[in-house]
Amino acid sequence: MAKEKKRPKVEITNRKASHEYFFVNEFDAGIMLTGTEVKSIRNGNANLSDAYCIFEKDELWIRNLYIAEYEYGTDANHMPRRQRKLLLRKPELRKLERGLREKGSTIVPYKIFLSDRGFVKITVCLAKGKKTYDKRETIKDRESKREMDRVNKAYKVR
Repeated sequence: MAKEKKRPKVEITNRKASHEYFFVNEFDAGIMLTGTEVKSIRNGNANLSDAYCIFEKDELWIRNLYIAEYEYGTDANHMPRRQRKLLLRKPELRKLERGLREKGSTIVPYKIFLSDRGFVKITVCLAKGKKTYDKRETIKDRESKREMDRVNKAYKVR
């Protein structure tokens, strides 16, 4: 019996996005990468903070996604901030395009992860921007949840 290889969990998130936006829909998309980009992501060397998605000719592209150059790469290494194509099914693309027509909505790249089969996937969300008072409300909810967890933990210890 062959042992299954245990893959390290790679999950790179855009933590600022959940603070800035309400997520309406989430889609897991494939992403067209070169070999050195995949290796660099498996090492956890990527950053989603400046990335954004746009439609060009009925295709979804991600721009400004930073994937660090692979340290053992040769002259065939990739450019860190190049434009990359996202792979979604036609109905999903149409749903995203329809959602973009609404005022105040955008497509936000939220998370990069490895699928069960070892492919690099990216979670893109159709999102609406939060107002300042919504952001304050989110912070207040988070603080109260943290306080409740602290109190519950104190009672469990006794």
